[in-house]
Amino acid sequence: MHKFMFIPVGGLANRMRAVSSAVTLAQKTNTIIDIVWFQDWALHAPFKTLFCPINIQNAHLREATLTDHILYDRPRKRNMNIPLFFQKILFKTCLYEKSITPLCKQQFDFEHWIQQGNVYMASYTNFLDYSYGLLRQLFIPLPPIQARIDHLSQQFSPYTLGVHIRRTDNTASIEQSPIELFFAAIDKEIDLYADTSIYLATDDESVKLELQKRYGKRLIFTKDKADRSSITGIQGGIVDMYALARTQKILGSFHSSFSELAAQVGNIPLEIIKKK
Repeated sequence: MHKFMFIPVGGLANRMRAVSSAVTLAQKTNTIIDIVWFQDWALHAPFKTLFCPINIQNAHLREATLTDHILYDRPRKRNMNIPLFFQKILFKTCLYEKSITPLCKQQFDFEHWIQQGNVYMASYTNFLDYSYGLLRQLFIPLPPIQARIDHLSQQFSPYTLGVHIRRTDNTASIEQSPIELFFAAIDKEIDLYADTSIYLATDDESVKLELQKRYGKRLIFTKDKADRSSITGIQGGIVDMYALARTQKILGSFHSSFSELAAQVGNIPLEIIKKK
């Protein structure tokens, strides 16, 4: 059986969609996939502090060790490209994250590529379509996190609107998805459904205050501050994503994989709020 080493890259949503694509590729080609979970500035938390162990045949996920950092980390300036030397010896071919999107545009045959065996890939994006059922099977929140999701969703009305407003370092979301457009879209939903409650997920505390002033008791949100540099902050992100997934519809931010993944987890409609 062929072997495939996969390194998920980026933040929470990026890793979830990348892993889902990689496991789909492995299943299609009867390949053993070894997923190595590295911590970095984009997501500083071990997998085991976020989700239950993956229980899928021929798919194995483990936390990166010191040896993994030397042999299997992505070659880059911070590690002086040292892993590249070992990867040229250990693998037949390697695909790194910056090449994945261009390869997809070229309709690269990933299934043919993996069948040569003993290959390596790092990615932050979905390079192959995957089922939302597989996504939910791969990423099951730990029981304490699930309990928080359940507690929040108990506050939902029969029609709850999910709203994800991305700010901080995402300049595209700030520019293309201004808060005034969210107000207009939310008001439209309230006109359609009088009992609308709103679940808000955002990385900006000032946004919470603005929506609270406007929508009062309709608004539901966690008291956690968004912080991907801490385990508790990332756990809060999972709570937000899976709470959004339990709403009837999501109003999402432009250029945000978080909005997309929440809609996929819940298999619910997603409307991206953006300028025309």
